[in-house]
Amino acid sequence: MTALLTLVQWLSPAFPTGAFAYSHGLERVIATGDVTDAAGFEVWLRNILTHGAGWQDAVLLTRALAPDADHDALDALARALAPSAERLQEGAEQGAAFARMVAGLTGRPLPARMLPVAVGEAAAPLALPPAQVIQLYLQNFAGNLCTIATRHVPLGQSEGQAVLSRLLPAIEALGLKAATASLDDLGGCALAADLAAFQHETQDVRIFRT
Repeated sequence: MTALLTLVQWLSPAFPTGAFAYSHGLERVIATGDVTDAAGFEVWLRNILTHGAGWQDAVLLTRALAPDADHDALDALARALAPSAERLQEGAEQGAAFARMVAGLTGRPLPARMLPVAVGEAAAPLALPPAQVIQLYLQNFAGNLCTIATRHVPLGQSEGQAVLSRLLPAIEALGLKAATASLDDLGGCALAADLAAFQHETQDVRIFRT
């Protein structure tokens, strides 16, 4: 139980990774009117989880949890897979903050890595089921974006939490699927989200870093 509670703490909104500063392109699609309500946001977020960074991160996290993981190689691959400068910044800065904090708490030497690799390297000694680690990781990722949508679409708190609640079965299924995935299963097709990340880089008025 202590291992699970430890991971929940690491992946909680209170853990200082600065996740609140990154919208993953959501700020752009809100500004252009492509996401204007809970239904549109749910479709956008579900696609990212299933076909975009959610799935990619889940596979990378799975491999980073493996006993024979080459974390240096996985980190290089994660950086190469970032579709834009801002998405690279998002993964790298959150991963560095996560590794720095866990290293401070545990005394383990954890280098700065892209976020899914950093989480996998840190969480491996907890010996939790990989699916459980992935599910909590994806819930944290989705929850942060729900918080942003609640404030900036804007959605009411009830609507924002309802979106997250409806996505929980998909998050559970993705965790189970990713837990047995190999690097050959990497791939994505969330092209609209990737394009939004590109466009956000030159957006005139910006609240978030991505």
